[in-house]
Amino acid sequence: MPATQQRFLVSLLKDAKFERGGLRSYFLDRDVGVAEATNGMVTALVHRAAGPCPPDVRVMHLHKVDFQMNYVLKGWCRFEFEGHGEQRFEAGDAWVQPPEIEHALVEFSEDFEVLEIVMPAQFETVDL
Repeated sequence: MPATQQRFLVSLLKDAKFERGGLRSYFLDRDVGVAEATNGMVTALVHRAAGPCPPDVRVMHLHKVDFQMNYVLKGWCRFEFEGHGEQRFEAGDAWVQPPEIEHALVEFSEDFEVLEIVMPAQFETVDL
């Protein structure tokens, strides 16, 4: 995407709003504004635990995306990935999920926060 199709963006934590209504009810989401700044090419969201990890959190699913990367900001989580088993991630850890890899969030800490970057901004999630 040419730079002319993108606009300058500043997203300050002090002005941030964490809201319900994202993909999963157990997270509060902060839209960093990247989707609007890139005309839908990329999205960046911060997902924050909305409380303790519910017992039914593990839902195998996949995303129809071109790229997906996650970076743990706080706390920890465990994911299960098709062909890679369970993985535990802590603050400072990152991972790239290939397009349409089957995966499930298994567990997370009450202070868990993760930055998720996805291309394109609008994508389909398929629960399995």
